[in-house]
Amino acid sequence: MNLRNWLAPVALGLAGLAAGCNSDNVVAAAAPRAFNQIQRLGNPLVSEVFLAKRSHPVHGSTGPVQDVALIGAELKNFVATVAGRNATVQNTLAAVLLPDELIVQTDKDPGSAGWLSWALANGWGGRKLTDDVVDAGLDAIFGPLLDPSNTSPGLASDHVDGNDVPFLASFPYLAAPHLP
Repeated sequence: MNLRNWLAPVALGLAGLAAGCNSDNVVAAAAPRAFNQIQRLGNPLVSEVFLAKRSHPVHGSTGPVQDVALIGAELKNFVATVAGRNATVQNTLAAVLLPDELIVQTDKDPGSAGWLSWALANGWGGRKLTDDVVDAGLDAIFGPLLDPSNTSPGLASDHVDGNDVPFLASFPYLAAPHLP
């Protein structure tokens, strides 16, 4: 390969780069960070149900330590106004779901793992692949799970009984995704 064949494209690229640089588009360097947090969904209902869309960036970019102060009132307000639940249910859900983090206690029986079980049934946090988080969450918010007298007429289930493809017996446990 001769020098003229590769020198021209390199020179043209450098000229374009130099033309694009001027004092009008100087960007200051951001403070160094250990990570860039995009979102957190320890308990999906916290962000996806209880919080208004405008609150998602705040919830997603802050840590669990700030949850009670930043989103506690909004969570309780949803439970009171949208779900029509009493103060006991409001406070129970706020205490169970905030801070929004999954609790793992390795000293508990592995069979007692499940969403909300750590707070409501002496289990430990996290979720089993078989947990129906949607139905459990709807039941906690609108159904009789926390207060037998609080039920919403017509509360429906998504009626999904198990996964449509069996889970694997070893890691990564999840079945292959469905491809179109």
